[in-house]
Amino acid sequence: MTVEEMTKRINELYHKSQAEGLTEAEKEEQKELRQVYVANVRANLRGQLNNISIVEKDGSVTDLGKKFGNKKDE
Repeated sequence: MTVEEMTKRINELYHKSQAEGLTEAEKEEQKELRQVYVANVRANLRGQLNNISIVEKDGSVTDLGKKFGNKKDE
């Protein structure tokens, strides 16, 4: 399932929950979709942050991905 499809389905379930409520199966689907979506966002953010380099005042370059990256999700 693509991110767009996932987002669309999450929104459909949200609007249905506000209008008429969800069945237990739909609540479980919504929970799982949200967990996958949040994990995807975290992975994308971690990937972006791992590609950041800082140029220090002395001219040296600190690669934050090598210094802090590649850690397991906490």
